[in-house]
Parts: sequence; C-alpha cells; structure tokens
Amino acid sequence: MKKPLFLLVLCCSFQAAQSQVLMSLIFGDKLNSPNIEFGLEGGANFSTITNQPGANNRTDFNLGFYFDFNLNNPSWIFNTGVIVKSTLGAEGLPVYSLDNPELDAAFAEGSVDRKINYFNVPLAIKYKFKNNIFVKAGTQLGLLSKSTDIFHQEYDGDDLEYKNNIRDKIHVVDAGLILGVGYRLKVGNGMNLGLQYYYGLVPLLKGDNSPTQYNRSLYVTTCLPIGKAKAAKRAAEKKKAEEKETLPEK
Repeated sequence: MKKPLFLLVLCCSFQAAQSQVLMSLIFGDKLNSPNIEFGLEGGANFSTITNQPGANNRTDFNLGFYFDFNLNNPSWIFNTGVIVKSTLGAEGLPVYSLDNPELDAAFAEGSVDRKINYFNVPLAIKYKFKNNIFVKAGTQLGLLSKSTDIFHQEYDGDDLEYKNNIRDKIHVVDAGLILGVGYRLKVGNGMNLGLQYYYGLVPLLKGDNSPTQYNRSLYVTTCLPIGKAKAAKRAAEKKKAEEKETLPEK
C-alpha cells in the first residue's frame, strides 16, 4: 500500500510543478538568499533508446526550474529542481502490429517515433572552479507522464499518422546517472551554460524479454537566475540598516 500512496503523492507534486514555474517568475526573488540560488532551466535534449533496432536520436526541448545550495564552501554546490517538460524516446523505429488489419496494412512500410514524457528531478553535486567552469555528477529520478508511439507513412504525397498510447507498457519510474560540465558567465547575474548526459539504469519496457532497453539523453541547457539581483539588493539594504542601528550615538 505504501508504494501506490508514494506514487500518488509524487504525481500530485509533479502536476503542481507546471504552475510553480509561472509562480517562480513572479516570486523568484523571495526564493533566493546568500546561500541559495533559484532560477529557470531550459534548452534542448537529444535522446535515444538502447538495444532498439533502427532507433535514431530525437530532438526535443526541456524546461524546468532549479535550486543551487552552497555547501559551506562556495566551490561545492548541491543542485536539484524539477524538469517539468522533459521528453525522451527515439525516432525511426520499425512498425509493429496494432491488431488492426487495416492499420497494419496502411503503415506496413512506415516507421514509428516513440515519445516518452517525464517529470525529472536531478540530484547532483556541482564543483565550481575559480575560472567559473563547473562539473557535476549525481542521479536523476523521473516520473512517467505519458508515452506515445506515432506511426508515420507517406500516402499519395501526404504524411499519414496514427498515435498509439503505450503508457501501460512503460515503467512509471525511471532513474539513472547524470554527468555534466558547464560555465558560469561572469556578466549579469551569473547565467549558466551547461552540457549534461543522462544514463538510464531502469529498464524502459515492462516484461521485456529482449535485450533490455534504457533511456539515454544529452542535454544542452541554459540556467537563468530569477530575482537574484533583487534578493541581493534586499539583503544589502537589510545589512546596512542593521549596521546603522548598531552605530553608537554621538
């Protein structure tokens, strides 16, 4: 009973995350402090599926928010957040039977694009060098949102398409390792440019008796602090006011 309850709570939390991205734009400065940096993260990811015949990389966009926590040392940082929009999968897969003679005949010479949507939570440790280059390593946990196989076939010059919902064939939870490198710009409020690789460790398909398939993805991301300047200004004003109060009266 504990596992379904955990998944239900996690699912509700992830569904709320989409609205939190919008709220973060409004209240971002309230989430920043001298030891915590909050911001939006987004970019492109290039994913594929291992041990899947004919699988080609698919390109998608990702979007979410992040938190960086200083670990009593400005060089060591704990990084987490939620990638609200994160699509993995592959393109160019061979067609399979849909248990419908008409559909099977229509797409017999076509191909399949597999689109798997997750809510992903990275948990990583970052080390920032003095030249503002950083490296990171950790794990990433994912909760399945939906998964669709899109059948394609050209027919009389038109692209014939059919969407097959395969969510019940994909494991609900995905997890794996992440390894990345990036650079923190010295101008402005410190926008981060990063490159990160995800190495899935949880089998993709339920009851798969063929060579086990896993998710793989390369992320190219930009992290933009939200409200950091306002938070820093507020902290400076508070410190100045405290110092003024402690000055002895003449």
